[in-house]
Amino acid sequence: MHEFEMSVSPIVGKDGKKSIYVQFSDGARSAEGRLPDAEIIRNEGFCNAEVEWLKQYLKQEEDTIVEMAKGVNAMDVFLNQK
Repeated sequence: MHEFEMSVSPIVGKDGKKSIYVQFSDGARSAEGRLPDAEIIRNEGFCNAEVEWLKQYLKQEEDTIVEMAKGVNAMDVFLNQK
């Protein structure tokens, strides 16, 4: 797997379910995953094996990603401050 950038959303609630969205990008390709179900919900360019790796990464790093999401200020993201 190549190096990629990852960004994490704040924890968002919809229909009584809390989710975190995780963006992966290596410049040419991008994908979006969602926790807690560790699914890739959008993929632009990653092969099937890489998508499976990203899903495993979400599962293995869920606790760390949740902590990251807790630190994201939604207003800063909205105003493009972070």
